[in-house]
Amino acid sequence: MISSSARAGSRRPAMARSYTTPLVILTSLFFMWGFITSLNDILIPHLRAVFTLSYVQSMLIQFCFFGAYLIMSFPAGFLVERLGYKAGIILGLSTAGTGCLLFYPAAEHVSYPFFLGALFVLASGITLLQVAANPYVAILGAPELASSRLNLTQAFNSLGTALAPFFGSALILSVAIKTSEELQKLNPSELASYGVSQASAVQAPYIALAVVFYVLAFAIAMLKLPTIAEPEAPAEVSEAHGVYRAHTNVWGYRHLVLGALGIFLYVGAEVSIGSFLVNFMGQPQIAGLREEMAARYLSLYWGGAMVGRFVGSALLSRIRPGYLLAFNAVVVGALLVIAMLASGAMAMWAVLAIGLFNSIMFPTIFTLAIDGLGKHTSEGSGILCMAIVGGAIVPLIQGFMADHIGIQLSFCVPVVCYLYIAWFGLKGHYADFAAR
Repeated sequence: MISSSARAGSRRPAMARSYTTPLVILTSLFFMWGFITSLNDILIPHLRAVFTLSYVQSMLIQFCFFGAYLIMSFPAGFLVERLGYKAGIILGLSTAGTGCLLFYPAAEHVSYPFFLGALFVLASGITLLQVAANPYVAILGAPELASSRLNLTQAFNSLGTALAPFFGSALILSVAIKTSEELQKLNPSELASYGVSQASAVQAPYIALAVVFYVLAFAIAMLKLPTIAEPEAPAEVSEAHGVYRAHTNVWGYRHLVLGALGIFLYVGAEVSIGSFLVNFMGQPQIAGLREEMAARYLSLYWGGAMVGRFVGSALLSRIRPGYLLAFNAVVVGALLVIAMLASGAMAMWAVLAIGLFNSIMFPTIFTLAIDGLGKHTSEGSGILCMAIVGGAIVPLIQGFMADHIGIQLSFCVPVVCYLYIAWFGLKGHYADFAAR
């Protein structure tokens, strides 16, 4: 972290200017992993049709992606701690590029397990990127503006998330997919030929993505990024009149552990809401929309998240991050209660508005959780990224509730998640402070 003396006086403007180029470069990485993550939404229906998968089998795509966060995040934290942020970013980009290249032989062999393996390698690279880039952005400048910087870069992550479906639908889903009735009429040789032609539709897009990842890795290797030293002693913080207690083990920082639970619940709640949105809007008592029409409204949800991050980046330079996080979590909880109890357009728009208030949550929880970790920052980042596995678990809980009490009332599950996030914003991230 930067010392208080380095932050003071006339040096701040020069320091801010010196960080502009690396922040621009890092922003491109956030865009890329938002793009590649959102592309899974196109990959799922495509591979489901190619391999005639059940719904549960097609969901293995998401489980492989989120499983990489669980398995690879903590090792990635140790790698970044030893290699440094720049080397970690280069390794993450190279690994992601290799995962994209593996889609080519997976399509040639028309092998679903091969696709899942390629996806796991790709997700492992994205995990390493997150572990390296998130804390790097957080410490690349004045500590009191860490949440603002991370929200700004995350806004471009949302831009990638919003654009990927348009490109994916044009490049991967451009060839008409046969219905199950049409597939039953094909003989074995025709069916095999059809499978190869459909599987090959992913080859060109993912090879192009591999090239982009490798070019970014080369560009970053050639550029001189500033080296930011993490302090051995507890860092000064802006959230309270105190300092964090120093610990010899990263797990000793209680606010980090509480923040990891916050990441787990936030990502789980976000994925749950997104997973049920189309079906929710299709309910007769809500909007009765066909799936095709309901899917169009999703652009408003993700667009709201992008706008919210740009607005949140500005607000976080003036408002304490914990307070804004708590406010947004309470608003989302209220919107979910409206969606549970109301009907018609009111319930539908209440859920769609959640994207706007979700926007700042991940980067804000992240920066609050790693604040004051000092030399343990990389390990702490690995723990937080590992907690993203909540996106594979919380939706299962809401799915169980939906089967028993209906989709509308099942939103009680994310309500509980947001109540915890509100508490973390108000009180939880202070848990490890010691008085001066």
